[in-house]
Amino acid sequence: MSEQGNETERDVMEYDFAIVGGGPAGLGCAIRLKQRLPDASICLLEKGSEIGAHILSGCVMEPQPLDELMPSWRDTPPAICVPAGRDEFRLLTRKRSFRLPTPPQMHNAGNFIVSLGELCKQLAAHAESLGVEVFPGFPGRHVLVEGEGAEARVIGVRCGDMGVEADGTPDGHPGANFAPGVDIHAGTTILAEGCRGSLAKQMIARFGLDRDAMPQTYGLGFKELWQLPAGRTTPGLIQHTVGWPMDNHTYGGSFLYHLDEDRLYIGYVVGLDYADPRFSPFEAFQQFKHHPEIAALLEGGEIVSSGARTIIEGGLQALPRMDMPGALLIGDAAGTLNVPKIKGVHQALRSAMLAADHLADSGSPAGFDTAFRASAGGRELHKVRNIRPGFYRGLWLGMANAALETVLGGRSPWTLRTHADWDSLETRAQAKAHGEQAAMAADWQAERTLPPRDRLASVYFANTAHEESQPVHLRVADTSICATRCAEDYGNPCTRFCPVGVYEMVDDGEGGRRLQINASNCVHCKACDIKDPYQIIDWVTPEGGSGPNYQTL
Repeated sequence: MSEQGNETERDVMEYDFAIVGGGPAGLGCAIRLKQRLPDASICLLEKGSEIGAHILSGCVMEPQPLDELMPSWRDTPPAICVPAGRDEFRLLTRKRSFRLPTPPQMHNAGNFIVSLGELCKQLAAHAESLGVEVFPGFPGRHVLVEGEGAEARVIGVRCGDMGVEADGTPDGHPGANFAPGVDIHAGTTILAEGCRGSLAKQMIARFGLDRDAMPQTYGLGFKELWQLPAGRTTPGLIQHTVGWPMDNHTYGGSFLYHLDEDRLYIGYVVGLDYADPRFSPFEAFQQFKHHPEIAALLEGGEIVSSGARTIIEGGLQALPRMDMPGALLIGDAAGTLNVPKIKGVHQALRSAMLAADHLADSGSPAGFDTAFRASAGGRELHKVRNIRPGFYRGLWLGMANAALETVLGGRSPWTLRTHADWDSLETRAQAKAHGEQAAMAADWQAERTLPPRDRLASVYFANTAHEESQPVHLRVADTSICATRCAEDYGNPCTRFCPVGVYEMVDDGEGGRRLQINASNCVHCKACDIKDPYQIIDWVTPEGGSGPNYQTL
C-alpha cells in the first residue's frame, strides 16, 4: 500500500463514503447520498476550525439546485441573504465610470446575495441531522492509494501528521509533532476541497487526470464586508466593474453587492495570468477602493471582515477527468465554476448531487466524468468555454469576443486554448515597458482618503490564527533560488502576489538576502502554489483548525 506509512501505529475508521471539504460541493454530496442511501456510512472532513471558517465566495447564488437539494432553506435563510435587485456593469477610468450593457450571463433576477459561510453552516446541520459524521478541524494530509500502475486505487484519506511525510518518515521540520493521526478508509473518496485543493492536486498528478485537458488558470479574489453609514446602500443592487486600475492587458474586475442593514460586500478579482512581476493584486484592490465613486460610497464606513481566495477559471477545456479508481473530484476541486456568470455555487451543487446519484445508481466512480460533461453543468461550461480565454489578448478584444460567443450561444466551431499562470510572468527586464502597473502602489498611497490599509490589517480582519510552533505548511523546495535566480529575474514576486505578507526577503546577516516565511499570516488563498514562476512552492494543510476564521463572508 503506497502513501500510507506505518499502518500499525494509526487508528483506522471505516466508511462507505469519505468526503474531503466542507463547502457546498462536499456538503451537497453528503446530503444527497443520505437522501439516496439512508443506511450508508458517510464522514465529511473539513480543515477549518468549524464549517464556514474557510469559506469565501462573492456570492450571488442561483437557488435552483439548492431548492432541489434542501427546499426548506428558504424558511430559515442564512444570516446574510438578500434577494438580487438591479444589475449594473460599468467601465472605470481613472476618475470616472461609464454604464455598459449588462451581459446576459450576469443578469441576476431571481438570485440571492448570500454569505456562503453561513449557508454552509446550515447545510452541515442538515447533513448531521441525516446521519452524516462531520469532522471540522480534520485536514486531509494525504490520499491513501492501494496498488501501483493500472491497479492503483484510492482507498481513503490520511488526516493530520504535519510532522510526517507520505512514507511515514519525519519531514525534518523543527518542532514537528510526530504523534500518529487517523486514517479514514472508504469505499469511495470524494474530493471537494475547492480551488487548488491539496489532495486534488496530488491525485490529478498521480492518475494523470489532466492528461487530455488544457492548462488550468486561476484568479485571485479579495472580499470585504463593510458597515456603512445609514442610507448609503441600496439592498439588492449588484454592481460589477472592469477597466481601471487594470491596464488593457491585465484581466480583472470588481464586485459590489449591496446588503441590508447598511452593509456592503466589496471585492476585486485579478487574473493570475498577469505578466508584470512588479504588479501587486493587493495594491490593485486598494487602489480600486480609492476611485472617486467608490471612495464616496465607502467614506465613513468600517471594515467588519475580509479575506482572499483563489478562483478556478479554466472552464471546460481545463477540466481534468473527474473520476479515478475509488474517488471523484467535484465542484471547484475539479473546476466547475462558470467564470462569465461569476458564479460557482450552483455548479458545485449540481456536480455534487450528480456524483451522489451516480454513486447510488452505479456503485462506482467510473463514468462520472462522462456523466458530468453531458449534464446541465457540463453543457453550461461548454456554452461559455471561449469567453475567459478571449481576454488573453486584452480587455477590448476580450469583450468583443465575449459578445460574439454570447450571440453564438457556445456553438462556435472552435475552442480557445488556455495557458498556465505560472509561466506567464515576464522577467523584470521584459516588463520595464509596463510602468503603469508598477507605479500602482505609489499612486494609491498618494491619493488615498480612506483609512490606511496594509496586508497585516488583512490578517487581522480575516481572524487568521496558526500555532506559531507548528511546522511551516508552505514548502519551498529550494530557497537558494529565491535569493539568486528569482531575485535577479523577477524581483521575488512572491512578496507581491501574496495578499498577506507570508513571503518576505530579509537580511541574512552575511550581506545577502534570504527568504523568510511568515506562515502564521496565511489565509489559505493558494496563490503562491499557483503563481510561483519556478513551481517550487507546495501548499500543504497546516494543523487542524488553523487559518482564517471568516465571519459572514
